[in-house]
Amino acid sequence: MLRLEAVSKTYRVGTFGGRELVAVKEVSLEVRPGQVLSLIGESGSGKSTIGRMILRLTRVSGGRITFDGVDIAGFKGKQLRAYYRGVQGVFQDPFSSYNPIFKADRALELVRETYFPRLGGSRWRDKVEASLAAVRLDPGQVLGRYPHQLSGGQLQRLLVARALLLDIRLLVADEIISMLDASTRIDVLNLLGDLKARGLGILFITHDLSLGNYLSDQAVILRQGVVVEEGPTERVFGQPRHPYTRTLLASVPRLDRKWQRNGHPVRESAGEGG
Repeated sequence: MLRLEAVSKTYRVGTFGGRELVAVKEVSLEVRPGQVLSLIGESGSGKSTIGRMILRLTRVSGGRITFDGVDIAGFKGKQLRAYYRGVQGVFQDPFSSYNPIFKADRALELVRETYFPRLGGSRWRDKVEASLAAVRLDPGQVLGRYPHQLSGGQLQRLLVARALLLDIRLLVADEIISMLDASTRIDVLNLLGDLKARGLGILFITHDLSLGNYLSDQAVILRQGVVVEEGPTERVFGQPRHPYTRTLLASVPRLDRKWQRNGHPVRESAGEGG
């Protein structure tokens, strides 16, 4: 479905653009229908740049990105609109995706104006209700409200519902739960699991190793714009081959162990309590 072949992104920086900054270097990966691929890396690793290139928000400097075997770089006009019918993105901060002076469902109306201008009112309402049901949102609780009246989790699910209006095949989910509270995160994770079961391909971009392990079939570890490890998630997390991956995994706290100080378990004092 979606394939990146030796994709690179270089920026001109410094005085008069005299220097080059390589943000992404020759990254290759593939997302298939019904598959979640986690792209994992720390801040500045280039993972969000890859997502933006897939969504045609940033130009590719080298290599190519293909969708169903066709290079997306040349898409314009109707071809580009058709591409966006199949590929959509949801980003880290849901509040920034809405205009605060409009009600939140304006985001859905924009889809109607662009892709379904001739669809009758009752048929459009049925389509909206079906997409909201798919993300477990009650129309009466979200439609007709302003963004500040909804929670971050509701706004994120509304953005996913907007994407589902287009019958998308690939969702680029860029840090979509990092700004949500713990009680809401699991709802969005379960939603992504439901979408995967429906055959949707998902590129899950995250800095959180535990989330990547929980959700994905395949994992790609990115460091300074370069893929250092990739493969089935179980193998990448269970038998990491690259020292950087092993270092990342070693830094993740284990809930089944006591906190340690200087290599020794911390003992609880009899006087401590809470």
